[in-house]
Amino acid sequence: MTAPSPEPSPRPAPPGALRASHDDREAVVERLRDAAAEGRIDFEELDSRLEQALKARTHAELAPLTADLPEVPGPGSRPPLLLKGGLYGASRGPGRWDVPGHVIAHGGVGGVRLDFTRAECRLEEILVEAHGETAGVTVVIPDGWTADTSGMDPGFGGLTDKTTPDRLPGTPLIRLTGSGGMAGVVIRHPNRRERRKLQANPTQG
Repeated sequence: MTAPSPEPSPRPAPPGALRASHDDREAVVERLRDAAAEGRIDFEELDSRLEQALKARTHAELAPLTADLPEVPGPGSRPPLLLKGGLYGASRGPGRWDVPGHVIAHGGVGGVRLDFTRAECRLEEILVEAHGETAGVTVVIPDGWTADTSGMDPGFGGLTDKTTPDRLPGTPLIRLTGSGGMAGVVIRHPNRRERRKLQANPTQG
């Protein structure tokens, strides 16, 4: 008596046939909106593609909507932003700026200030490597953003962390590393004066 043949195992679905998630559809929507802002597609075509993206059920239905658009470089492919305090100091923000995945700040003798309160950021995590040196580094993050300072060496100048642990959904985590040096590193949320300025000019670039 022969043993029954084993049932064939189910074949995995082709990649394009996989079901699309809400995040998959949202990523395509954001890319289409960026393409329209860059003038790559007109607004009539944008509306048509957005409608198709929101109704798409699989990756195969999403793929053609961005097939004729240039590839968007991932955060890991962008070079780090390097700021050196030098003699006169250096800063980035509080105006709008596009945040890379890695920022390196050397306080030097003039100091460095990093202000993320109006930054454009879609990353889940940002590595900030801060070296206080002689004049220090100050990092200002919006309310709702959080920081992990466990990888930071306080050095002689110390680390001052005035951030709160309450992270809002969709906001990045600032992973702070480096050394406090002589002057130290400060990471905090906006102070009263900065909050008043943000409230008075909510759309300031």
